[in-house]
Amino acid sequence: QVQLVESGGGLVQPGGSLRLSCVVSGSTFRFYDMGWYRQAPGKQREMVAAIGGTSTTYAESVKGRFTISGDNAKNTVYLQMNSLKPEDTAVYYCNALRLKESYWGQGTQVTVSS
Repeated sequence: QVQLVESGGGLVQPGGSLRLSCVVSGSTFRFYDMGWYRQAPGKQREMVAAIGGTSTTYAESVKGRFTISGDNAKNTVYLQMNSLKPEDTAVYYCNALRLKESYWGQGTQVTVSS
């Protein structure tokens, strides 16, 4: 059973940075398409960034500000978030996807506010 544990969320001022971590256990993240999603209050969950092999994909709203990466030795996927805006406020979730398998973490809260 694959388990995902996110961390790194918190309160940050507009223009600030955070780095989210998603530690993967039970398998190797390289075997999956890994993604970061977010859900703001009253809104649907949306994909923020994804990585599969060496390919990355970003939502238009975060391009140029967020970077997804993976560390094979730590079996961890990161989301570096720079130039944060109040509209980035949400619960951020890590996802591992392969064929019919899909796993989610518990989420980590990111709040961007002055």
